[in-house]
Amino acid sequence: MVDTALSQLRQEMGRRLGLIDPNLLAFAFIVDYPLLEWSEKDKRWEPRHHPFTAPREEDIPLLDIAPEKVYARHYDIVCNGCEIASGSIRIHTRQLQEKIFRLLGYSQEEIEERFGHLLEAFEYGAPPHGGIAPGVDRLVMLLAGEESIREVIPFPKNQSACDLLFNAPSVVSEEQLQELHLALRGGK
Repeated sequence: MVDTALSQLRQEMGRRLGLIDPNLLAFAFIVDYPLLEWSEKDKRWEPRHHPFTAPREEDIPLLDIAPEKVYARHYDIVCNGCEIASGSIRIHTRQLQEKIFRLLGYSQEEIEERFGHLLEAFEYGAPPHGGIAPGVDRLVMLLAGEESIREVIPFPKNQSACDLLFNAPSVVSEEQLQELHLALRGGK
């Protein structure tokens, strides 16, 4: 919360004081994110990015003694303070993935029920893998000088996540539910 507030304050002060060059695109490659963060509310570790991000190799021994000191193999590309791409190297071994799930508070039963298929696949061998997802729409927003991504995407959602052009989400017909073998709970 503090990082976000200070970032917004820095940007607002830059605007007010005329310190921001509107013609400059300043890129940064961000690394060294913590793998986990402690949730005071839930009294447990939570993934900073997602539970499949690999820790740095040299930090793996710290998972048992100091999880707060473990850094992720996660990276972002930022332009003018706006994230335009995000990615990570993923965990690719069953032992390490199970260790992370246990740190996050999952029971062995929950791990098997929710992620057993993934863990079984790891037993057959998975190469180290990862990727990055560029937000081209975010870059277009910056290049167009817009403040909101809604101004540059073809079918923007409003603040309530509704698509006004297609009136979505909308009521689902009984025929659609039957076709998909679905039923609504709660009598709706």
